[in-house]
Amino acid sequence: MSTHLERAKELRAITERHYNCAQSVIVPFAKEAGLDEETAYQLAANFGAGMKMGSVCGAVTGALMVLGLLGFDGAQDANKLCQEVRKKHEGLIDCRDLLRVNAERGGDKKAHCDAMVYEAVALVDAMIDSRSRS
Repeated sequence: MSTHLERAKELRAITERHYNCAQSVIVPFAKEAGLDEETAYQLAANFGAGMKMGSVCGAVTGALMVLGLLGFDGAQDANKLCQEVRKKHEGLIDCRDLLRVNAERGGDKKAHCDAMVYEAVALVDAMIDSRSRS
């Protein structure tokens, strides 16, 4: 398991301070991105719950922020990440839709959101690994 994924799991388990999905993705990569954890936390504050309005999943926006901070700033990088998420979630990427489908299937919201965070962190790690092997 990557250190990024381990850190994301630690953050999602914290109850004293809430880490939304976007924060839970960006904070584990903060140091590599040239940020301290508090700055990363603040940067992603308004991106949880689909920008607090059910739009694009916070885990996805957090991953997109990380990619941008690490120099993956081309449209093909953002599209690749979003396509991978859509592929695994019936073409869906918006928080409200992902949560609706999860609820219809009887899924637990926190478990679903945790899984989205872990998936997003793994996708970013895979893209970093792929670039380093090139």
